[in-house]
Amino acid sequence: MSERYAKYDKLKFDYPADRVLRITFDRPESFNSVDAETHTQMTDMWIDIDRDPDINAVIVTGAGKAFSAGGDFSLIEKMIGDSHEIMKTWKEAKDLVYNIINCNKPIISAINGPAAGAGLVVAILADISIAGKKAKIVDGHPRLGVAAGDVAAIIWPLLTSMAKAKYYLMTCKPVSGEEAERIGLVSMCVEDDELQQIALDTAVELANGSQSAIRWTKYSLNNWLRQAGPIFDASTALEMLGFMSEDVKEGVLSHREKRAPNFRKDCPL
Repeated sequence: MSERYAKYDKLKFDYPADRVLRITFDRPESFNSVDAETHTQMTDMWIDIDRDPDINAVIVTGAGKAFSAGGDFSLIEKMIGDSHEIMKTWKEAKDLVYNIINCNKPIISAINGPAAGAGLVVAILADISIAGKKAKIVDGHPRLGVAAGDVAAIIWPLLTSMAKAKYYLMTCKPVSGEEAERIGLVSMCVEDDELQQIALDTAVELANGSQSAIRWTKYSLNNWLRQAGPIFDASTALEMLGFMSEDVKEGVLSHREKRAPNFRKDCPL
């Protein structure tokens, strides 16, 4: 592995082909959940990837049976009621999205199994998102007791429709790989045993193409996301505000106790 990425020790880096970098969420024992240190590393690494002259394409995937289950409970519980941690996480959450949008290299996600939370940010913000049939995409923020933040408001309506985005984001219903392809949430859905090879073939094709043309195309198309920046900023701020509420405490507790949450029925909003 290049010394450039040695500091990102919470993730696995390798080079499966010439000028192709592969990043793997590598905590299979926890379905590749994201702790605080991993969240910081996956935010910062895109700056180094952008500046790396030796790669032309990036693949992101997960080890084992999951892409990434999102933030682990230790990260979430550390934030509840702590304004300092909330501010830190809000800045990182914003930086993660903008760093991916502004990274000059084309990014391919190979979505194997569940993808949620911070992991889902990378999965569907990727320039080309390839899901296996066993993929299970879910934005579970309201089930946790906080507003759908991360990439929910900035990209779900653009990829699918406002109607589909509201349905899946408000109900937290999971989306299979095949359904994700049908509604436009991912680029394509393939057989699970072909997923990694198709992702690699796609990365190699991009790595061997005209780099200026590919990078300018990505930059131009991502202006759709940049113009939605104020929508995104507000959505993440409202998500973070929820970590000061009683609902998020009940949401986390219900997850731990494997039961339905019992949120307050009244709300002054």
